[in-house]
Amino acid sequence: MSKPALGRGLGALLGGVPIQARPAPPATSIAPAVSEPSVDTHERVQRVVLDRIRPCPFQPRKQFAPETLQELADSIKEQGIIQPLIVRERNGYFELIAGERRWRAAQLLGLAEIPVIVREADDRSVLELALIENLQRENLNPLEEAQGYSELIEQFHLRQEDVASKVGKSRTVVANALRLLKLPSEVQAYLRDSRLSVGHAKVILGLPGALEQRLAADRVIKKNLNVRQTEELVAHWQKQGHSSSGGVSMSAPANRDANVGNLENRLRERLGTKVQLRYRQGKGSLEIRFFSDDELERILQIIGVQVD
Repeated sequence: MSKPALGRGLGALLGGVPIQARPAPPATSIAPAVSEPSVDTHERVQRVVLDRIRPCPFQPRKQFAPETLQELADSIKEQGIIQPLIVRERNGYFELIAGERRWRAAQLLGLAEIPVIVREADDRSVLELALIENLQRENLNPLEEAQGYSELIEQFHLRQEDVASKVGKSRTVVANALRLLKLPSEVQAYLRDSRLSVGHAKVILGLPGALEQRLAADRVIKKNLNVRQTEELVAHWQKQGHSSSGGVSMSAPANRDANVGNLENRLRERLGTKVQLRYRQGKGSLEIRFFSDDELERILQIIGVQVD
């Protein structure tokens, strides 16, 4: 099934028919620019002094691995910059819309000039394009992705459904990503450094407070627990509740039906909120938490209940 169309204004920003590529130049020189996909034939590639280019404040990607930048710099040294950077004019400088990795790699090489295409774009279009470009190339870590969604929502007053449509994702994917921003900063750092997976983080979010979430994350890393084991740990702590000192019981998790834990996790992902499933011999309860009227309405829509 095809992805939803990009946001309004992006069609004009991304342009129309691509221009023809030219042969690669000799080694160590910058290639005559070849446009990125969907470049308008009326647009002109021009060379700009590197020092006049500034990074985009809306860039959702915050981390640039030194080793991958060096690999890109080595490639540019041999082949030149094949795709021109996309920029807009801002206060006497050029602000990046797309191509920050190429700009950083060019800085490593000490290049004087690089090829660019100058476009007119407002802040909303720039943020949308920066987020979409990175998401489509899968260059963002989970927190950068979540922060990108959050910026679209907060700065432009969009709903989760609007963001999902613009980036070609489901609303559930967007909702689950945004939940990661509720984690304590220490746990977010573990996720950013890949010491925890998104699966671990989603399970840890089932704990009610920052202290419990930090303790759980530390236990997962120390014991090298997989996601299923983390589910068992969290379920046990939820059952035990708070200790008298305000923490949680640190004993080993009790045996729990793995199918129940798996179903609870699937419900949590589907509904995009905290869910607790209690089951014993055909009886139990299902607790679905919400934190605003809008979130309640969203959950009701997902399960097919209309509010009169």
